[in-house]
Amino acid sequence: MVTKTSSWASTPAIARTMRSNRSRDTKPELALRRLLHARGFRYRVDYPPLKGIRRRCDIAFTRLKIAVFVDGCFWHGCPEHATYPKSNAEYWLPKLARNIERDRDSDAVLRAAGWTVIRLWEHESAELMAGVVVAEIERCQSKE
Repeated sequence: MVTKTSSWASTPAIARTMRSNRSRDTKPELALRRLLHARGFRYRVDYPPLKGIRRRCDIAFTRLKIAVFVDGCFWHGCPEHATYPKSNAEYWLPKLARNIERDRDSDAVLRAAGWTVIRLWEHESAELMAGVVVAEIERCQSKE
């Protein structure tokens, strides 16, 4: 059987792997959400914090206006773990750079609208991520 690959995938196996990447409910997100929920926090999942822009945060605390992103090391250019494709680099390198640029733009737009933005990396432990989020929730609640 011959399988045609897209311009972004150099082989059918790579195309399968890339299609199987999840945009939500990743293992790190689920672990973080489980810990936050167990601590009594309620939140929105895969939430569009602002009307008119096609961007969604992984976890949102809408009353406090806190947007949480759990970024993948590959897709978002982790300074510690980012890897860069050697195959089809002319496609992937600009795409990954656009992801990072879009992240910075999202942060700026959300902050300008009064949101607190928390960016976490998928490689961080769920306990560490939960601690960061809880500390920010408590900080925002103390301002109310």
